[in-house]
Amino acid sequence: MSSSGNSPAVVAFDVNDEIGRRRFLDDVAPRLLASLDPKATPAWGRMSAQQMVEHLAWLFDTSTGTAAPVACNVPEPQRKQFKPFLSNQMQCPRDLKNPAIGSGLPPLKFPTLAAAVTEWNAARRRFSEFKESNSSPARVHPLLGSLNHEEWSCFHFKHVFHHLLQFGLVAAV
Repeated sequence: MSSSGNSPAVVAFDVNDEIGRRRFLDDVAPRLLASLDPKATPAWGRMSAQQMVEHLAWLFDTSTGTAAPVACNVPEPQRKQFKPFLSNQMQCPRDLKNPAIGSGLPPLKFPTLAAAVTEWNAARRRFSEFKESNSSPARVHPLLGSLNHEEWSCFHFKHVFHHLLQFGLVAAV
């Protein structure tokens, strides 16, 4: 049962389908997040629904340089081992700890879940409109290091899917 009281949306999980990724991020995910109950409990993890949405917005802003830059303290050899994850069909592991967040959860930035969803939508649109150019550097991901726009797109698809699955909003086919 999803957090909105409806059955979860069935979504094809194919990170290499660029059109499907775009449809998921621009159409499916916004509709599902708009239906998320503020009191929803996750199937795993400690984040509240609002913390999850704010977390997603922060990573979209990280990918466009809108958020403060983050460091990647993962050694280069490990990053090279992790990067194929961006294009394989493996879903994000559950309970993965983000080193940029630390041991605790950040305080909420917005007064309500609805306000957080509005900000996530704005951050998502900034990413969709963000066009890399030769003068636009790759942005740093806290675990994977420097990612270009395509790599960030794959990451966002997997990451958003992961958190919608966490809150029962999607099921994979």
